[in-house]
Amino acid sequence: MIKPSIGRVVWFQPGKAVEQPLRDQPFAAIVAYVWNDRMVNLAYFNENGEPRNATSVTLLQDDDATPGHGHFAEWMPYQVGQAKKHDSLEATAKGTA
Repeated sequence: MIKPSIGRVVWFQPGKAVEQPLRDQPFAAIVAYVWNDRMVNLAYFNENGEPRNATSVTLLQDDDATPGHGHFAEWMPYQVGQAKKHDSLEATAKGTA
């Protein structure tokens, strides 16, 4: 699990009805407030680069399933890779200490 913190960048999928598909591209978003490890407030930019905001957004963690409706945020693949790399290095360091 990646702990969210203010200023981190995530991908944001705006709310949708159950029968609508996800957008073909997520919006870039910045964490503005952290409620907990799975809920944040975001400042995001729409497809025209216009700033918007979203509050109480579910932040998917690890292998969480993509919700069938509503809005959500998720970590970018690069961030997930970096977190795994960090965890691996930390585990190695603990094993050699």
